[in-house]
Amino acid sequence: MAAAARSGFVARGLIYVLVAVIALQIALNGDGDGRQADRGGALGELADRPFGAVLLWLVGLALAGMALWRLSEAVFGGSGPDGSKASRRWANLFRFVFYCFLSYSVLSYAAGDRGSGSGSSDRHTDDVTARVLEWPGGQWLVGAAAVGVVIAGVWMSVSAARKKFRKGLRVGAMSARTRRIVEPLGVTGGAARGVVFAAAGVFALVAAVQHQPGKAKGMDDTLRAFRDLPSGPWLLALVALGLAAFGVFSWCTARWLDV
Repeated sequence: MAAAARSGFVARGLIYVLVAVIALQIALNGDGDGRQADRGGALGELADRPFGAVLLWLVGLALAGMALWRLSEAVFGGSGPDGSKASRRWANLFRFVFYCFLSYSVLSYAAGDRGSGSGSSDRHTDDVTARVLEWPGGQWLVGAAAVGVVIAGVWMSVSAARKKFRKGLRVGAMSARTRRIVEPLGVTGGAARGVVFAAAGVFALVAAVQHQPGKAKGMDDTLRAFRDLPSGPWLLALVALGLAAFGVFSWCTARWLDV
């Protein structure tokens, strides 16, 4: 389980770093060379590298390891004094489902299904939002989900600012110099990730209120929306650097995770 968890954090970090690189390209030249700043764009970036197919299989298997570890924590409880709390078990069960989907999409992409993991998050978000809005009470469902995403994003940023990530790390095993590097990465990266989640939630809420599925945005369109604000390119560059920090922090987590 320790090896599965650590490999999963390495894979997660790689995806966030690649998304950050694409987002930074969008901030600097406006189009990111046609890449989507989301998981699909990150997988495409990997596929174009030497031994790209091997890297895709490794990332997919690592994410499957992450899913397996989350399941074990949901069933048997995690480390720490609150590892067996019901709220944490349910959260890990949700993460298990999420990483199962993520792993499946990456492995399908590696196996040749280029429409699986590489699809635009923006198009997928529009399709899902439009479908749900057609249901009875769909407007309320989309609105409730949007509020949940906003709350999750704010919680991520606040938790990062309060350095709650320290609870899951073997901080005592780090040198003072290492802590001075890891902690700012955790704060900056977690805050940037939370801002992106909260912004996506706001767009989904607007889509629910106005009953217009096109108002909902996936990760790529959410990041591009920062660029359209005053001083947008600089703001998007800061967000991209924050996501890169979260990716590097994920690698640090893989090294000092308390499993």
